[in-house]
Formats: sequence, structure tokens, C-alpha cells
Amino acid sequence: MPAGATLDPARKILDLDAAVRWRRGARGVVVFTNGVFDILHRGHVAYLAAARGAGDHLVVGLNSDASARRLAKGSGRPFNAEADRAFVLAGLACVDAVVPFADDTPLELIRALEPDVLAKGADYAPDAIVGADLVTARGGRVVRVPLAAGYSTTNLIAKVRRGET
Repeated sequence: MPAGATLDPARKILDLDAAVRWRRGARGVVVFTNGVFDILHRGHVAYLAAARGAGDHLVVGLNSDASARRLAKGSGRPFNAEADRAFVLAGLACVDAVVPFADDTPLELIRALEPDVLAKGADYAPDAIVGADLVTARGGRVVRVPLAAGYSTTNLIAKVRRGET
């Protein structure tokens, strides 16, 4: 990186219009994934790195706070506000862009960005992956990424509440 170049993660947080412009200029294989990513942990980072490994660029659709609450992730979730979750994700080297979305699913975001690869955790059945039909109809592929055993935000929260270290 040239001297004076910014490492500010905020530059990788894009609204839909900016993300579409970024996508049009992206060369190579663009991978899309999505989630809440409330309390970032090793399992998240391993998942995102593996998703990025399926292409040249990784775009993360991030559920807004309201969207995350509708997913019924648990009482008081998300713990971290959307802007903070986006900033932390954008700080990861494997993430090229973070695009918050307010809908219940990322379908419209997937439709707008036209990723070459759609990545989702292997805990999702192939027919339950939102947008898979759109991506495959355009000649893209769907990758189900194995999850790191023993890592989940829900388990982490439970562990903290029990006072375990």
C-alpha cells in the first residue's frame, strides 16, 4: 500500500448505489454472503475467510438492527449497533465491501449486485439459501461453507452469562 494510503474501514461500508457502482468496476469473481455478525468471533472470521477464498472479492450483506431483531436472535440482540458491526467487518482484510440492508432477506441486494458466487454456512440446506436460484440462473455457483465447530454468537453469549471464561 502506498505511503499515505488510508486503511480506514469506513471506506468499505457502502450503501446500495455505491455497492452497485463498486460491483460494476470489480474485476474477477465476486462472492456475496450475508448475516448479522453481532459479536465477531473466530467462527465468523474463519467463515468469512473461507467465503473469500471462493473468489477474488467478498461483499458482506449486513442485516440492519431492525432486520436482525426480526430474525429473533435472542433477547436484546443485536448487542452491537449496525454501524459498529459494519465497521468491524470492514476492518477485516478478507472483506472488500460491507452493505447494510433493512429487508428480512438479502434477496434484493443479491439481485442488484449479481455476485458470481453466493456463500452461506453449511448449516443452511441448499434449497433454503436465499438468492441461490438467481445466482445459478446467471451461471454462478452456490458454496456452502463448513462452520468452525463450537463457535457461535449464541453459545458465546450463553457462556458469558454463565460466567465461564
